[in-house]
Parts: sequence; C-alpha cells; structure tokens
Amino acid sequence: MIHEVDEVLRNLLTGGALKDSGIAVSFEAPTRDWAARRNAPTVNSYLYDIREDVGRRQRGHLPVLDERDIVVRRRRPPRWFRLSYLVTAWTKTPQDEHRLLSAVLATLLPHELLPPAELPGPLRALGLSVPLTVAGIQTEARSLAEIWSALGGELKPALDLVLTVPFPAFPEYDAGPPVTEGATVRVRGLDGEPPESAGRSHRPHQVAAARAAREAAATRPDPR
Repeated sequence: MIHEVDEVLRNLLTGGALKDSGIAVSFEAPTRDWAARRNAPTVNSYLYDIREDVGRRQRGHLPVLDERDIVVRRRRPPRWFRLSYLVTAWTKTPQDEHRLLSAVLATLLPHELLPPAELPGPLRALGLSVPLTVAGIQTEARSLAEIWSALGGELKPALDLVLTVPFPAFPEYDAGPPVTEGATVRVRGLDGEPPESAGRSHRPHQVAAARAAREAAATRPDPR
C-alpha cells in the first residue's frame, strides 16, 4: 500500500499550482549525495515515519456484499497507519525554493480529505476516504532537526505532510448462505416425551394462529 500512497502524492504534487511546471518529484532520502546528483528543480517527499493510528482501530468483522447486496464474505476492519513525509524544495536559490514550497502548500491545502474516487485500485476498493494534513503540529517522536541530522544534511525549510491510510486486514472468509426461510419451533412434551408426530415442526405464524384460535374459543359463549 505504501507505493500506492506514493502514487497518490505524486499525482497531487504534479497538479494544482504545479501543473505543467515540469518540476521533478522524488521520494529518495535528501542526503548530501542525492543533493549533489540533482540537476533540476525538484520537490522531494521523503517518507520518514510509519506508525499505526491506534485511535482508529476497530474490533469485529465487516460484511462484503455482492452486486445484489447479499453478504458473501466477511473481513476484519482495516488498520489505519500514519505515513509522514518530509516535503522540501530544491532549486539553485533560496528565493526560488520558497516560491516552490508556497506552490506546494497551495496545491495540498485544498485536499484535506481524499475520496475513494481519487485513490488507486486497492485503496479505492476499501471505499474509505484518506485524511491529509500538511504543515500541522508534529506529533511524531522524532523532531525534524533530528531527521536532518540522521540524513547528514543541513536543516532547511520543509513541510510535514501526513496521510492516514487504511491497510486491509487479511484474510477474508466466506459467509454462510443467506437465510431464505423463517425460523421453526419444534414442540415437545413437558415431561420430555417426543412429540406426537416425530419431526413435526410449526412455523411461528402457525403457532400464533393456533393460539389465537384457542383464545377465541375460550371466550366464545356456550350455546347450551
């Protein structure tokens, strides 16, 4: 699923204010070696943290419906994970980098919630929207300064981008066939003796009709 989220992010970053700009989008770690190899204006989206959003965890099972809305399979609820990206702009001058970061911000801000129709196949099949936050309050354990130190580079302006993505839980399993008949009630004697007619069963509506007939007979005046 992570590579599909990368695809979603790439489509976002090459649209909006950056559409037809020719800006390259990279997901490599922005190390000193990478920066030395870069030869064009680039938006770098480095995935630096993956962790479960335990507040969204659900229990139980979910139905899987066919085209007739009949339950054919069941599955466990998906698990949600926060994918955190460090988004930076790389050009020849700080002023151009700031303009590029501004364009990235203008492109991402309208997309607070990505509907299923904007997601690739497997994510779309879950029918769930994906929340997106950009430049919000950082809640991860590592600070951006620590990340830059680990990358061996110098601190530079960056946007913290977080997508909270559902990951399907496996496996699915087949559901039982749909119920097509009503429930039945088998009658036995209070002493545990078998019913007068072995295998005889009464449907609930038949039992109710018999009870109503007995009550009617009990309240009917004696003709004598």
